[in-house]
Amino acid sequence: MSNGLTFAQLRATRPVILPSMLLCDFGNLEREVRAVEEAGARALHLDIMDGHFVPNITYGFTIIEAVRRVTELPLDVHLMITNPEKYIPQFVESGAGLISIHIEAVEDPRPLLEQIRSLGSAAGLVLNPPTPVSAVEPYLEACDYVLAMTVMPGYGGQKFDESVLSKVRELRAMLPPEVLVEVDGGVSAETIAACAEAGAEMFVTGSAIFRTPDYAASLVELQRLAQVNR
Repeated sequence: MSNGLTFAQLRATRPVILPSMLLCDFGNLEREVRAVEEAGARALHLDIMDGHFVPNITYGFTIIEAVRRVTELPLDVHLMITNPEKYIPQFVESGAGLISIHIEAVEDPRPLLEQIRSLGSAAGLVLNPPTPVSAVEPYLEACDYVLAMTVMPGYGGQKFDESVLSKVRELRAMLPPEVLVEVDGGVSAETIAACAEAGAEMFVTGSAIFRTPDYAASLVELQRLAQVNR
């Protein structure tokens, strides 16, 4: 199976709601993937945590491969790991159509971003709430998307950090239209409209979908709230 739809196709459908598979029922992974796909999801988000860069451990290549086998949806793989340069080819081979790395995890992200692109995936750069936009600015021309974390990665149950919205505005103002801005952390029906108004076009949501009884209704409502006049 291929690595899903192309980033260009995904970009053409913005705004994009990406269910975060970290909160799905892993005992019924195939069912959950098919459920959000049938509900209207156009891409899926997978969080890779190593217990070192962030204080949590999630999953790796095996889960990405399992998800890839049961869907053609683009897989947006967010690497919250140290030494991501060691693993980029394997993540692409596992089925990642989009791969993002943290500016805080590498001294110079440019070679990794270029490698991701050269292997056929879309390249993203992530910045944590305390990190200024100036830290990623030198590398933006090597990005297909930029992910602004609206919580600190690796911790559950955090409150959405409204101060990050100013960074979203700053990023959207300096990026060309083809480079998308993504937000992740506490994105819900209560916060998604503010993210969209600030300029975000990709929205990672977990509990706002997987903790609701009707995935389709939740996706429709989130999609409606993310629509803004551009």
